[in-house]
Amino acid sequence: MDHGFDVPVSMGTTIMAVRYADGVILGADSRTSTGTYVANRASDKITQICDNVWMCRSGSAADTQNVAAYVSRLAQEHAVSVSSAAAGADEVLTCDVKLVANLTKTIAYENKDRLQAGMIIAGWDRKLGPQVYGIPLGGSMVEAPFTVGGSGSAYVYGWCDDTFKEDMSKEEAQAWVTNAISLAIARDASSGGVIRLVTIDGKGCERKMLQPIEHVLCDDELPPVKRSVAST
Repeated sequence: MDHGFDVPVSMGTTIMAVRYADGVILGADSRTSTGTYVANRASDKITQICDNVWMCRSGSAADTQNVAAYVSRLAQEHAVSVSSAAAGADEVLTCDVKLVANLTKTIAYENKDRLQAGMIIAGWDRKLGPQVYGIPLGGSMVEAPFTVGGSGSAYVYGWCDDTFKEDMSKEEAQAWVTNAISLAIARDASSGGVIRLVTIDGKGCERKMLQPIEHVLCDDELPPVKRSVAST
């Protein structure tokens, strides 16, 4: 009997990052799907690599989690070795963003036949300022002012190209990322849940979560109903 175990499983998501005037913003939905089954509706697809560099993950959750953990360990070891933190100083551990992106790219490329992993590396450093690198399936690497990944990217790339502006303010960039992921969630069945944002600049990083009731509505979409908790 053929149970269909050899059929490829479709795993969808929406991830993106954008460079603004003073830093970068990473955004992602929170739905983890296995084909048509929603395995986790509140997963976290934005992983911290070191204090100033974060990664957005799409594809196989197992593959990208392991790549992120390995890259994070190597990046933090490098940061300790080149900073005064090795001598016990109370100092944040920072890395060159491009170094982390190149390390991720090398791992993805050398294991391209075994990994199903599309990633985005973004962050801020003193040398080059805010940077965004897309690392799609296959292990190539492209630096860009913004990049979008996952199944939801096909629905919003045109909107992003049309509405993107260079040197946006922090508030404008956060609203732009929120709008893009809201549109992807409305159109892509594999994207959903909450929207998570990470903002990185020279002062540090900041996390934010937007519940479905805070998402931007798409066309004639019905607004979500805010449920009150019944008292007993």
